Amino acid sequence: MFYIFHGQDTHSQKEMLAKLTAKLGDPGLLDLNTTRLEGAVSLTQLQQACNAMPFLAKVRLVLVTNLLSSKPDKSLLKGLADFLPQLPETTRLVFMESDALPGNHRLIKLAEELDTGFVKQFDLPEGGALDRWVKQQVEERNGRISPHAAHVLASNVGSDLGILENEIEKLVLYKGTEETIEVQDVGLLSPYAAEASIFDLVDAIGNRNGRQAAILLQKKLQEGTDPFYLFTMIVRQIRLLIQARELADEGQRPPAISKAMNVHSFVASKLYQQAQQFSLPQLEQIYRHMLEVDVGVKTGRNDMVTALNLLVAGMTESN
Repeated sequence: MFYIFHGQDTHSQKEMLAKLTAKLGDPGLLDLNTTRLEGAVSLTQLQQACNAMPFLAKVRLVLVTNLLSSKPDKSLLKGLADFLPQLPETTRLVFMESDALPGNHRLIKLAEELDTGFVKQFDLPEGGALDRWVKQQVEERNGRISPHAAHVLASNVGSDLGILENEIEKLVLYKGTEETIEVQDVGLLSPYAAEASIFDLVDAIGNRNGRQAAILLQKKLQEGTDPFYLFTMIVRQIRLLIQARELADEGQRPPAISKAMNVHSFVASKLYQQAQQFSLPQLEQIYRHMLEVDVGVKTGRNDMVTALNLLVAGMTESN
C-alpha cells in the first residue's frame, strides 16, 4: 500500500499515521523497519528503501515528508508513477505533505485509481468547524465544555491543533470529568486568552475607540492583572506591530510575516490586520511615548495605573 496525506493540518495527519502504524504489529520491531526520508530525495533512494525486506517483522514502513509538494521534476514523478503499482506487498509507503496538492496531481490520480493507493486531504478547520473540533476533543477525554468556552478557546488559539490540544488537556485535567469547562476557565488557564485580551485592547486603540479601550483596560485591572505586566504586554504588542507594519509596507502578507517574525500564523494575521490601522510613524511615536512612561514610573513621577489610563487616553485621541 501507499498513502498520500496532504494539507496544512499536519496534526491530524500524524494522528492518522499513528492509527495506521498501530495496526502494523510490534512497535519496537516496526521502528527497526522504518525508513524516514525528507525533501528532495532521489527515486533510487526511495526505491531502495521500499524494496528492502523487513527484518523480523511482516512489513517495512517508509515515511517520505514533503517530497511531492517540493515540486520534483517530471522524470521523478514518472518514475514514481511506474514504480508505485509494483510496490512490494511487505511495504507501506506514506507520503506526508504539509501543503495541499492539486486534485490533478499525477500521483493523486494514481492513488485514486489503484486499489493499493489511498489519498486524504487534511485542511485546517476554521470557524464553526474549529469550535466543533474543540468540543469533540474535550468529549474524547470524557470532559465537557460550554459552546461559548469552545468558541473562545478556538478563537484565541486559532487553527494550530497541536497547541489547541495542549490547552484542552490542561482544561480537562483542571475541571475533571464532572464539571463543565466555562469561559472563565479558559481565561484562567490559557495564556492565549490573556494575549487575545491585549489584541482586543490594541484593536480598540487602533480604531480610536477610547471608550472601549478604557473599558477593556479597567476590566483587566479589576481582574487583578498586574499593571506592570499589562504595560509590558502592550509595549510588546506595539513592538510587534512596528515589525509587522514594516513588513507589510514591503508588500509582505501574513504567511511571510509569520515566518519572518517567527510567530504563529494566527498571531501574524492579527498583527497584519492591526498594523493597517496605524502608520509606521504613529507606531514609532507611541513606542517612544511608552519609553517616557516607563521612565516616569521608575523615577516615581507617576504610578503605573494612572500612567496606563493616560497612555490609552492619549493613543485614542482623534487626530
